[in-house]
Amino acid sequence: MAVLRKLARPLLAAPFVTGGLRTLRRPDTALTEAARPVIRAVGDRVPALAVDPPQLVRATGAIRATAGLLFATGRAPRLAALTLAATLVPASLTTHAFWTEEDPEERARQRAHFLTDLSALGGLLIAAADTHGKPSLAYRSRHALRRRPEGAVRGRATAALRR
Repeated sequence: MAVLRKLARPLLAAPFVTGGLRTLRRPDTALTEAARPVIRAVGDRVPALAVDPPQLVRATGAIRATAGLLFATGRAPRLAALTLAATLVPASLTTHAFWTEEDPEERARQRAHFLTDLSALGGLLIAAADTHGKPSLAYRSRHALRRRPEGAVRGRATAALRR
């Protein structure tokens, strides 16, 4: 399974790294315009989050590139996968809104891109939950308490307390 992870992570991360770097260098005008209504809606509710659209697009590109590199190299892969998933949702909803398209060909193209993003989201969510075959820390701590020796008190043997 370790070989599979070492191969799959860079493959899943590659579009995020390349797209993030491209967006960081040159934020696309169409992407900036797609982000504008979202920024306006969020900015109306939370004024501190009302930022310049190109600045937000660049920041998102930097986050995606960084999280993609972390994920590809296996550094904090669960956090990186969760970060990529969190950036993917609003990006997909704004850039591939096939339900707003009038032209059937463009609608089909945008739907295909949207479904591709959904499949990447599924892979990222699986990666975010991957514990390398080991139980989670919460599970291990709960079960360690149940399996402690008869005389143990909070991880120390009763004999150690008598000293």
